[in-house]
Amino acid sequence: MITGSSPSNYDKVVTTLQQIAQQNPANAKLITIGVNDQGTPIQGLQIGSGEVNALIVGTHHGNEYGSTAVALGVADALAKNPVAGETVFVVPVLNVTGYNKNNRYESNGSGSYDPNRDYTGPCKTGATYNLKSTKALADFIDARNIQISATLHTYSPAVVYPWGISTHDLSTPYDEQYKTLVAAATQESHYQTGNNTDVLYPADGTFEDYAYWKHGIWSLLFELGFSHTPDQTSVKNMVEVNVPGIRRFLEVSPKSRVADHAFVGKCDTFMVQRVRLE
Repeated sequence: MITGSSPSNYDKVVTTLQQIAQQNPANAKLITIGVNDQGTPIQGLQIGSGEVNALIVGTHHGNEYGSTAVALGVADALAKNPVAGETVFVVPVLNVTGYNKNNRYESNGSGSYDPNRDYTGPCKTGATYNLKSTKALADFIDARNIQISATLHTYSPAVVYPWGISTHDLSTPYDEQYKTLVAAATQESHYQTGNNTDVLYPADGTFEDYAYWKHGIWSLLFELGFSHTPDQTSVKNMVEVNVPGIRRFLEVSPKSRVADHAFVGKCDTFMVQRVRLE
């Protein structure tokens, strides 16, 4: 199983993706979802050939290299044994420039942005899609009709579901189904589960809430491990305890998008401001 153990040049990630595709030609092929602001192709793997489309995306934040390792571990495992009835797209690194610099943020040439605050959302204010990478991922979802998604981050060992936005109105019509999904995803890791805002904190413009709110995608956020700088042993453990759970999440998720995904609550932007001050 591919693990990785430390920040690496993005070229090494691409080489690993190429190796997985070469070793599993019947099941996996290299794809490009678009380019970033520096013109670098953002690459991933298309695995399997089922009618249901799922997406695994890691490393919105360039310093969270543990998420890269888990995404590569998922890609390797699924390429050897695809999920029946599904086509899974794995993008291990969205924030290429941040990954190469071990930096949370990504530059568009005129400024730095947090990629996981760059999407539209029901409580999002200010400009969105400042980065070509986030726009490319949003366009990819439109083009590929994604039904299921998992976004991978470090660290605060938890697997959570919408809403994670700045509101006190946190319930969705699918909370009970989401509880089943996060329980399935954490059988090996025993991570904390629950609503995103309750377990972690409110944040507007994130991918996971965008995917649910905009498209009705069954979307989970995986906060992996116990450090932004895990050692080799810790990274290996993150891969071993999360890859089976991510696969199980893909297997047990409903196979069509949710019907009722509009946000009907009230936003409270002061919640995010308070988090920033703490």
